[in-house]
Parts: sequence; C-alpha cells; structure tokens
Amino acid sequence: MSDVRRRRWGRLVALGITLAVLVPLGYLWATSLVPGEYNPAEMGYADYGGGPSSGHEHHGGMSVVDLAGPRNGTPDVDVTLVARKQKFQLASGETVDGYTLNGASPGPLIRARVGDLVQVTLVNESVPDGATLHWHGIDVPNAEDGVAGVTQDAVPVGGKHVYRFTAEEGGTYWYHSHQVSSDEVKGGLFGPIVIAPKTPGEVVAAIHTYDGKRTINGRTGSASVELPAGTTARVRVINTDNAILRVGLIGAPSKVVAVDGRDVHGPTAGTAAVALAAGGRVDLEAVVPAGGLRLLAGTPSLSLAIGPSDAAPTGDLPGETVDLLTYGTPAPIGFDPSEADRTFEYRIGRRPGFLDGVPGLWWTINGHLFPDVPMFMVAEGDVVRMTITNTSGQAHPMHLHGHHAVVLSRNGIAATGSSWWVDTLEVGNDESYEIAFVADNPGLWMDHCHNLPHAAEGLMTHLMYQGVSTPYRVGGDAHNEPE
Repeated sequence: MSDVRRRRWGRLVALGITLAVLVPLGYLWATSLVPGEYNPAEMGYADYGGGPSSGHEHHGGMSVVDLAGPRNGTPDVDVTLVARKQKFQLASGETVDGYTLNGASPGPLIRARVGDLVQVTLVNESVPDGATLHWHGIDVPNAEDGVAGVTQDAVPVGGKHVYRFTAEEGGTYWYHSHQVSSDEVKGGLFGPIVIAPKTPGEVVAAIHTYDGKRTINGRTGSASVELPAGTTARVRVINTDNAILRVGLIGAPSKVVAVDGRDVHGPTAGTAAVALAAGGRVDLEAVVPAGGLRLLAGTPSLSLAIGPSDAAPTGDLPGETVDLLTYGTPAPIGFDPSEADRTFEYRIGRRPGFLDGVPGLWWTINGHLFPDVPMFMVAEGDVVRMTITNTSGQAHPMHLHGHHAVVLSRNGIAATGSSWWVDTLEVGNDESYEIAFVADNPGLWMDHCHNLPHAAEGLMTHLMYQGVSTPYRVGGDAHNEPE
C-alpha cells in the first residue's frame, strides 16, 4: 500500500473513531436538554408501582387549582409577609446580603392552633427571581403547597399571593421559598411556624447558616432564654440548612417528644444527641435544673442557654446518638403496610452524563438522569410502600411534600420503637430505608432531596395522583424554577 493510501486510510479510521465518539455524545447532549417551558405532570416516565394505570378517583380529571384550602371564612390567623432582597443585620450584628421577610431573617414566627384557618399573604417587594412560600411538613391542600411551576406561578416583583389552609396537625414546621430555593432559602427567605398553643417552657430554635456563619434564630455564638428552674422546657429545633446536624440538650436528661411534627410514643429520658436531617425538626423536652440547660447545634461555639439567668452548663454534645428506629414504644399507625396497593423503588445513584446540556457527574433516580426520571403514580386511598436506596457516595435528606410516611425498616432491620413518622428522611450513603404512607392528599407533589443544591442538580421527581393536572409550567413567561 502506498504512503498516500495509508494516509487516506488513517484519516478515514480517525474520522470513524471521532464519529463513533461524537455521535453518541451528541445524542446524549441533545436528549439531556430541558425545554425552556414544560409541564411538570408530563416529565419523565410513569411508574405505577404495580398498580393499575388508571385511577379510581377523580374520573374526568381535576386541576391542582381546584385542590385549594377553604375559599371562604374569616381567618383565625392572618399574616402578611413582605419579601425583599436586601442587606440586613443578623440578631448578633453581622451584615448579610440576602433575603428577608418583613425586614428580617428568619421571618416572623407564625403561630396557630389545631383547627385554625390560616391565611398568609406573600407580597414580593424586591426579590428579582420571584418567590413563593412552601409550608414544609404541613400537609396542606395541593394548591397551597407553594411550588413554582407546579402548584402556582412564582410571585413577581410587585405581585402577591394568598395562601389559605386549615391547621389540622399540631407540631413544629417551617416555611420557605420554593422558587430558586437553593439560593433564596440559603439567603434567608424562610421562617418558623408552630401549630400549638404557646406554653411557658416553649423555645423555638431555627438553625441556619448565612455566608458561612451558623446561627440559632439569626444569632451567632451564644444566646439565652430565661426560664425558671423546674419548668418543663419544650425546645422546637428546626434545621433549615442543607446538611445533617447533631443537636441536643446538656445539663439534664431530655426526651425526644416529636419528630417532623409528629409525637413520639413512649419517649424516655436520656443524654444522647439527635441527628437532625436538613429540613427536619425535632422537639426536645427536659425539666430545667437550677444550673440550667444548653442547646448545642453541632459545636459548643453555637448554643442557646435555657434556664435561670446566668445559669447554663458547659461542655460538648454527648457521643451517643438517639436511634429513632428503636426509640420509644410501638403504637398503631392506622393502616396495614403489608396490604400495599403500590410498591415503588427510589434508587439514588450518580454517574457522568449531561444535565440540560452540561457535562458533569450528576445524581440519578433509578439509573436515570433528570428529566428522564420516574413519576410515581398513585390513586387516592392507595397504601404505598417505597424503598429508598442510596449508593451515590453522599447522604441525602429526602423530602416528600404533602404527606408523612412511617419508617418500616433501615438496611433490612425492622423498626421496633415508636412509629417513626417523617416528611424529611436522612438516607446515608449505602443505606436503604423502607417507608409507607396512605395516598390521602390528591395532587402533584414534589419528592426531592432537601440538600437544595442536589435538587437543583437533578435529584427531584414527583408523586402524582392519577387524574390530576396542572395549568402551571416550569420555566416559561413566569420564569418558574422550583429548585
């Protein structure tokens, strides 16, 4: 073969190799592109969990808009929250460039009683990307869920939106924007909400990190709440950050009396800390001793003294951590998980690929990259079992909107303690949890990682009731970005 023919053959071989590489990459790139506007009810592919592909409720279809809270009646709680992008001072004096509600962050504590009609008006004064309010852990009607592009349009600058719902379950919750939430929540667009009468020993502690400064109720370092010795303190701890946090009381034995707004059955007093998932809440109870209590959030440098003035113990968190799989005593859950109508797998992984045309190492759900992820389809009244498995190399606090689920097992070991109800479940790397719930709140519900940058990187999907549609779109003229 002549040199010319060899060179030509070499160029053809090189071209063939190049095409063999570029054509599949081009295909993967093209199929990864997320449309500038899309219907969240039509994303991914339907997973029916072994159940029928047509629901037995809402024949003919129902819109998210129709799944609203009470439209009439005078509210028992009526609050207006004005959202701003601005520089503001933390309670401890540091300046933050972020977001506020009514001029502060955290936003105002909203308090209601079980049975109250709650009305909250969100006014967007100057948040450029728009804003919403999601009621984290409160199983509100779907239209009140506050997810941009799914249950409403983001509220633009100069606009407002009214949320109305009945406070049906007492407990500790929080509210936050679900529009560009990885930025807006981090920057301060959130606040606490408690559904319960105020008691003399109640302490609310919202933990948040602003620009690398971890705070309790917007204050770095140490703060104090004065309570007389002998008072039973109920400390409502809210983790608004993106990562798990060990919290606990030192100075006296304490009980875990509620998790994610649901009471623990048969709690016992001890000295262990609690691993609190991002987005999760825990209520700790202890009798204030003469020497006081101290709430620690990760390290002794961030704490809240609780008790008589000038009385608070020193020290670090205990080394032991409460295991909620075995803590407390069993109680009825109101349904039989062994009679499940749907059984789903939510397998979290990670692999290289393209997400919206960008190459990287992205999260996967059941082996699929967003937006080609499973849509978990249910019908109203279904008993649902779901196994969440994580082999992604990192932990993920998984948050299901609109429902509380009970933990059945972890790594194949059955739960033996109190019914462990969650709306935000920390799933560590190489861990597997089985959960169950009743599909009793029709709508289109996000099911995503509450490490919010992870959700923005594709770790999100939906639980969708058959026969439910939404008029809202992600992207589009409203610039809806739910994560």
